Amino acid sequence: MKSIFYFFFFFFLIQLCNSSSDFQFPCNPSLHQSYPFCNKSLSFTARAQSLVSLLTLDEKIQQLSNNASSIPRLGIPSYQWWSEGLHGIATNGPGVSFNGPITSATIFPQVIVTAASFNRTLWFLIGSAIAVEARAMFNVGQCGLTIWAPNINIFRDPRWGRGQETPGEDPMVASAYSIQFVRGLQSGNWMKEHEIRNGVLEEDNGMGSLMVSACCKHFTAYDLEKWNNFSRYTFDSVVTEQDLGDTYQPPFRSCIQQGKASCLMCSYNAVNGVPACANPDLLKKARNDWGLKGYITSDCDAVATVYEYQKYTDTPEDAVADVLKAGLDINCGTFMLRSTKSAIDQGKVKEEELDSALINLFSVQARLGFFDGNPREGMFGELGAQNVCTAQHKTLALEAARQGIVLLKNENRFLPLDKNAISSLTVIGSLANDSSKLLGGYAGVPCSPMSLVEGFQEYAETIFFASGCLDVPCASDSGFDKAILIAKKADFVIVVAGLDASQETEDLDRVSLLLPGRQMDLVSSVASVSKKPIILVLIGGGPLDISFAKKDSRVASILWIGNPGEAGGKALAEVIFGDYNPGGRLPVTWYPQSFTNVPMNDMHMRPNPSRGYPGRTYRFYTGDRVYGFGEGLSYTSFKYRLLSAPKKLSLLGKIEMSRRRIIPQVGDGVNMSYMEVEEVESCDLLRFEVKLSVSNVGEFDGSHVVMMFSEFPKVLTGTPQRQLIGFDRLYVKRNQSAESSIMVDPCNHVSLADEYGKRVIPLGDHIISLGDLEHVISIQVL
Repeated sequence: MKSIFYFFFFFFLIQLCNSSSDFQFPCNPSLHQSYPFCNKSLSFTARAQSLVSLLTLDEKIQQLSNNASSIPRLGIPSYQWWSEGLHGIATNGPGVSFNGPITSATIFPQVIVTAASFNRTLWFLIGSAIAVEARAMFNVGQCGLTIWAPNINIFRDPRWGRGQETPGEDPMVASAYSIQFVRGLQSGNWMKEHEIRNGVLEEDNGMGSLMVSACCKHFTAYDLEKWNNFSRYTFDSVVTEQDLGDTYQPPFRSCIQQGKASCLMCSYNAVNGVPACANPDLLKKARNDWGLKGYITSDCDAVATVYEYQKYTDTPEDAVADVLKAGLDINCGTFMLRSTKSAIDQGKVKEEELDSALINLFSVQARLGFFDGNPREGMFGELGAQNVCTAQHKTLALEAARQGIVLLKNENRFLPLDKNAISSLTVIGSLANDSSKLLGGYAGVPCSPMSLVEGFQEYAETIFFASGCLDVPCASDSGFDKAILIAKKADFVIVVAGLDASQETEDLDRVSLLLPGRQMDLVSSVASVSKKPIILVLIGGGPLDISFAKKDSRVASILWIGNPGEAGGKALAEVIFGDYNPGGRLPVTWYPQSFTNVPMNDMHMRPNPSRGYPGRTYRFYTGDRVYGFGEGLSYTSFKYRLLSAPKKLSLLGKIEMSRRRIIPQVGDGVNMSYMEVEEVESCDLLRFEVKLSVSNVGEFDGSHVVMMFSEFPKVLTGTPQRQLIGFDRLYVKRNQSAESSIMVDPCNHVSLADEYGKRVIPLGDHIISLGDLEHVISIQVL
C-alpha cells in the first residue's frame, strides 16, 4: 500500500510541476545507466573523472557557466548552479522559482539578527530547515541544490550595505556561525535522522553525501559596495598580512575546515593588487592548506571584471587563463563561455585545466546524488510541498526573531508593558505597517508575513497608526501632524524608525549613520506630546547613531529588531508585552556619526594615532561608541559564579625553533614572548573548559548570553584590546541557577596574528573576563 501511495503522490507532484511532462535526470535506468559515472559503487571523484573523460572540448566549455548546458547524448540535463538561501529560499538566484506547486518558503531573520542570538544550535537548525525546503523545492523543479550562502565577510564598516547579511564584526562569531549554518545546510537534521535510522552514516571526511551544497562567500576582504568614487568591481583591498590572518580569513578557514563547505565564492575586489578570483595565493590556500573538498565559483561576472573593469589583463583570454590557473572552477556569468575556446587555441589554457575544474564540479553534483537516478526515488524523494512552510519551520522563524531582538534602553523598567492594563496603542512609522520591510535582502516569498502593526493587534483593543514619514528617506514632514495628533490619544506610543533597501543593500553603502531624512525629528516630535515616554523600535541591519534618543528621557525604551523575518511582527509584540524576555546582544559596534570621517576604503583594523585613525570593531576601535559589541539588556538580572578554570597552561613545541621568540625581549615597550601555533604540539590536548554558574536574580524567567573575553599580554604590536574567546546562551528561570561550560581552544581562540599573518600564542598572563568576573590564566612553555 505504501508503494502505491508514493506512486500516486509523485505522479501528482509531477503533474503540478512546470517541467513535469519532460522531467529529466541523469542516469535514467532505461536510457543511460550503463555509464561509469552512474555506478554508485565508485567514489564520487572516480565518477566525476569518468564523466569528464566522455566530454568533448565544446561540451566541457559549456559547463563553465552557472547556467550549465545539457549534454543530451549522455542524458545530462542543464543545471542552474545559482540558487540563494541566505536566510530562507530567496528569489535572487535564477535557480529558484515560486511559480509552481510551492508558492512560498520560510523566511528567517536576516543573518545579523540571527547572529545577535549567539546561539549555535539555532544557527544549525535554521540551516537544516532551509536544506529541507531546498530539497523539497528541488523535487518539484523549483530550486537548485547548490545554495550560495552563507555570507561570512566581516562587518568591518558600519556603512556597508550588505552588513545585514553577515554574522557581524567578530571573526570568532562569524567562524562559529559559518560552521553551524553550513553543517545544518549540507546535512540537515532530516538527513542525519535518515542515515542513523538506516545505518548508513558516513565518515565526516569532507567528501560525504550532501543534502544541499553550501558556499562560503565572498572570499576575501570584501565589504565595500559603492562609496565615494570606489566600487566593489574595481576596489583594491589593501590589507596587511596581520589583518588577513586574524580578522578577514578565519571565518573562511573555519567554514572550510570545520564546516566542510563544498563551495567557496571569490569576490569582485582585488586583494593587494590581484583580483580575488585570479589570486592563486588565496584560492590555492583554501584548497591545499585548508582542504576544500568542492568547487570554487566566481561572484557573478567577477571574471569579466578582471578584464573589463580592473584592467588586470590585456585580453579576455588572459583573464580566463589567470582565473583557471589560480584555481577557479566555474564562472557565474557568460565570460568564460565566450573566451575559453580562444584561450585554448592561443595556448594560454590547457584542456587539462578545464578537466580539473570539471572534476571539482561534478564531484559535488555526485555527492548531491545527481548521478544516482531519479531523485524522487532516492533518500530525499519523499520531500515535497508538505515539507515547506511547516508549523515547525514557522515556529523556528518566530523563535529566531525572538532571540535576536536586542533591548538597548529600558529606563525605570518601562518595559514590559502590562497587557492587562492597556486599551489603546499608537504605532507610528512607515516601516511599521509593511511586512516586506521586515525581511531584509536576499529574501523569498514568505509563508505567513505579519507586519508590526498586525503583531500588536493581539495585545491592544484599539490601535492608531500613522506613517509620519511617507517613506524611509523621509524627505518631508507632511505626515507629522497626523502622527502627533494620534500620539496624544493612546495609552502608549511606539515609534518605528530605521533603514530599508533605499539606504542599505547590495551595491549601495550608506553615507550617514544617522536616521535617514527627518526621522529623528519625527521621533522627537512624537516624544514631546506623548502622555508617557515612548518606545523606539529600530529596523535595519546597519548600526545607527541614535545618541539623541539614548539621552532623551522622553524615550523610555529602545529595541533593535534588525530585519526579523516573516515572524518579526509577532516576536516584537511578545517582547514589548512581556510574553518573551529579550536576550539578544549586538554583534556589531554602533559608532557615532563622526565615524563617517574615517575613509571606508581604509581596510586597516588596527588604530594608527599618528594619522588619526581610530581602528575598527570592538577589538581595536579607540573612539567613542553609541553602543558596544555585545550590549543588550534583559527584563531580569543575572549574576555569575566561576566554578572552575585553569590557572596555568603549558605549551609543548619545537622549542629550539622557537627559542628566539620565547625569550623575553623588551623593545618599544613590547614584551616579545610568544610561540607560533604551527610549532605547538597537540593543540587538541590544550583545550580547556571554563565552568560557571549563572543565577537569575530578577523577576522574570529569561535566556542569557554568556560572553567570555580575553585580554592578551601585549607581546605584539597590534594586540587586540580584548577578544571574544567563548560564548553560550542558556535559559534560567527566576530565582534559579544554570551551569554553563565554555570550551576554549587556545590555538584558535587565545592566539592572534603577527605582522606576517602567522598565528601566535602570547606567553604570560591572560585575563579572562565574564561580566564583572576576572580570572588570570598564565600560559608558559615547558
